Amino acid sequence: MSVPLLETRQLCKSFGGLHVTSDINLSLLAGDKVGLIGPNGAGKTTLINLITGMLPPSAGSVHLGGEDISHLSQAQRVRRGLVRTFQITQLAPTLPVGRQVEMAIHEREGSIGRMWKPLHAYQNVQDEALAILQSLRMASLSCRAPIELAYGEQRMVEVALAMALRPRVLLLDEPMAGVPPGERQVVLDALASLPSNLAILMIEHDIDLVFNFADRMLVLAEGALLAEGSPLEIRRHAAVRSAYLGEEA
Repeated sequence: MSVPLLETRQLCKSFGGLHVTSDINLSLLAGDKVGLIGPNGAGKTTLINLITGMLPPSAGSVHLGGEDISHLSQAQRVRRGLVRTFQITQLAPTLPVGRQVEMAIHEREGSIGRMWKPLHAYQNVQDEALAILQSLRMASLSCRAPIELAYGEQRMVEVALAMALRPRVLLLDEPMAGVPPGERQVVLDALASLPSNLAILMIEHDIDLVFNFADRMLVLAEGALLAEGSPLEIRRHAAVRSAYLGEEA
């Protein structure tokens, strides 16, 4: 039996007497595309913060490739291949996209402190950065700054930065947040081009997007896992329809 790339075991988080997540058990294998949905306040962002190390758990554990990483910092988890994008873009607004991807590669390689060398000394880094942008159909943006880009394009720059860290597990935190309808296809095309061996967990309020993207769905309600199944099973799940999707689903 394959060892999950990502696994949580009875993961809990409480703030005083407030229980935000309760006994969350989930697992992702290589190639899994899993959607995480739930009403506002269900505990989705808290769960992602626990997985990535932004918050310490009150109980339970997080495992990456069979290793218990519950004690590791965010940076240590990233170096092991657990990478996250955020609801709001966090880009250097005036630095060209290609340079930002190169800096992410330098960070991964531990060479960020040696960037005083001439640019030609890092031809391999430049080549990898361009290859990442090409794979996401973003090569034309390499010399442009995020401040010049449409918001959908900015969201995909964040995905390019995540890919530069060579993730084994990629957590997508609302990739469509703030993206105007006319720019959605840019995001959809980039998501479709992600490597097939990635394990991906997507939080998204856009139901049509996440149901079309994911092979498996997780539903949180009041901090607990309410349901798990295929998109079709979740659409038909009576408790999910009542708690979140609504009867029109």
